[in-house]
Amino acid sequence: MGQNQQAQYQDVELELISIQDLYKSFIKECPSGSLYLHEFKKMFGVQTGTPESDYMDNIFRAFDMNNDNTMDFIEYVAALNLVLRGKLEDKLRWSFKVFDSDDNGYLDRSELRKIVKIIYRIKKGSVLDATGTVTLTSDQVCECIFREVDVNSDGEITLEEFVVGAQKSPWLQSFLTLDVNPNGYVHKFIHSVDYW
Repeated sequence: MGQNQQAQYQDVELELISIQDLYKSFIKECPSGSLYLHEFKKMFGVQTGTPESDYMDNIFRAFDMNNDNTMDFIEYVAALNLVLRGKLEDKLRWSFKVFDSDDNGYLDRSELRKIVKIIYRIKKGSVLDATGTVTLTSDQVCECIFREVDVNSDGEITLEEFVVGAQKSPWLQSFLTLDVNPNGYVHKFIHSVDYW
């Protein structure tokens, strides 16, 4: 076995061990094999009634692929994989899904405003413009996003507009980045494998 093949084999083995450890921890935390919303929030240390809680509701809904109001282990691993290893484009596509609350394939101002207000509260109102000099209100943030990504100015943002626009906008990428850190066994898992 060559050095390259051996390194790949060791990476696969390490990943398999990490997945097995994650599964054991998942089952310990969720003996039913189903992760409910309140358990999901608990993993991230998010309290009900906070801006983070509202955002976590949307995140949970986006990862509940079969819409059964629970997250099974496969859905959970998919969520972790996206968050920890996903490419920017994949993360943006997922973010769009979180924002598109009526699942109609585009964002209107009211949908965007709802999520922007949640993120704005999480960031405690300290959102600066692209130059880093002016503090913006949540309504101004919403308007900036529309200016950045609604290329045809029709008042609706499609998935394609969102992905392309956000990829070109460091400001928007920064706005979408949140410091919501998992605790407990997820934290241990994150630090056991180098995903960056």
